[in-house]
Amino acid sequence: MRVDLHCHSRASDGGLTPAELCERALQRSLQMLAITDHDTVAGYRAARDHLRSREPAGALTLLAGVEYSCVWQNLGVHVVGLGIDIDCEASRAAQAALRAARLQRAELIGARLARLGMPDTCAGALALAGDGQVGRPHFARLLVQRGHVRSEEEAFDRYLGTGRPGDIKALWPQLEEVVARITAAGGVPVLAHPIKYRQTATRLRKLILAFQEAGGAALEVVVGRQSADESRFLAQLCRQYGLQASVGSDFHRPGPWCELGDIAALPADCEPVWRRWQEATTEGEQSCTAMRER
Repeated sequence: MRVDLHCHSRASDGGLTPAELCERALQRSLQMLAITDHDTVAGYRAARDHLRSREPAGALTLLAGVEYSCVWQNLGVHVVGLGIDIDCEASRAAQAALRAARLQRAELIGARLARLGMPDTCAGALALAGDGQVGRPHFARLLVQRGHVRSEEEAFDRYLGTGRPGDIKALWPQLEEVVARITAAGGVPVLAHPIKYRQTATRLRKLILAFQEAGGAALEVVVGRQSADESRFLAQLCRQYGLQASVGSDFHRPGPWCELGDIAALPADCEPVWRRWQEATTEGEQSCTAMRER
């Protein structure tokens, strides 16, 4: 089954609208898609409405998803929630709290950049985000537009990446709280892109153990274009901690470095997390209709 359970739309820091993401998924013959915008389900709602109105229906199952920011031992971590009930109180409370945290963080980033001779970046980043959730990529884009850096990569290397002035984590909730919120919303907590945290193997195992003990259910084993050795290592950790495996492109926008659905095969000894929803897509529903929120 061709699935992509981690991608982003303009509702957060992606480059395509939710409708464009759905059409791209159909063009690339994906069968299951989760739009996992940062701290918001607005992209999922728009994609669901698009698929419900689309003729012909096609063959795409859409999962309700979100990617929450949190902290574990002073490390910024992301947890994807799949199959959540987007309208329950737990979801609404989580997204309201994280939306407020994002706005506060944007103000702090703007203040730090102002001290470095780059004024009014918070207002500029908010303008670029529009109705979406503001994040560091919007600041990076703004710094390029204003000529402070030559590329978004340079913006992260100098000002916004780990350990730089714009790297503010204290506002995010703890890992255990985010896992509990996803579970309370009927969702499946998935630890996102573990290799991206650049931890030692020992510390990564501690993170995964903490995630599993908090109620985490799955690990992103194949993400984007990571190496086969990295995927095999993560598959081993799935088995060690009794977790299911997820896959995703972490697609944000078209480009040579990442494509929607461009994901290597999951190692054969992993239990795919998407089997939870596979059987629910046929009986009594058009398969292009969004999955009922769980």
